[in-house]
Amino acid sequence: MRRKLIEIALPLDEINAAGAREKSIRHGHPSTLHLWWSRKPLAVARAVIFGQLVDDPSSVPEEFPTPEEQAGERERLFGILRELVKWENTGNEQLALAA
Repeated sequence: MRRKLIEIALPLDEINAAGAREKSIRHGHPSTLHLWWSRKPLAVARAVIFGQLVDDPSSVPEEFPTPEEQAGERERLFGILRELVKWENTGNEQLALAA
């Protein structure tokens, strides 16, 4: 069974920063509808879903045979993830197709 990206590594600092920023947005965010709603940052949810769906490069040795190639592909995936968690990119279809 192939291991998923979330099982190996995620850029947690960037995900946490995006989640914290999203919690402070006061205009155009679903959490602003009512003060009692629990604020669950969508950035974190997007990161978790992406990490669960994408195979880690180490699980595909036929495409990424060396640790260096695996690390390079993992960093590329992290780049997509860093953009995916930004509130401004919520509806960015091109970003969704990049993975």
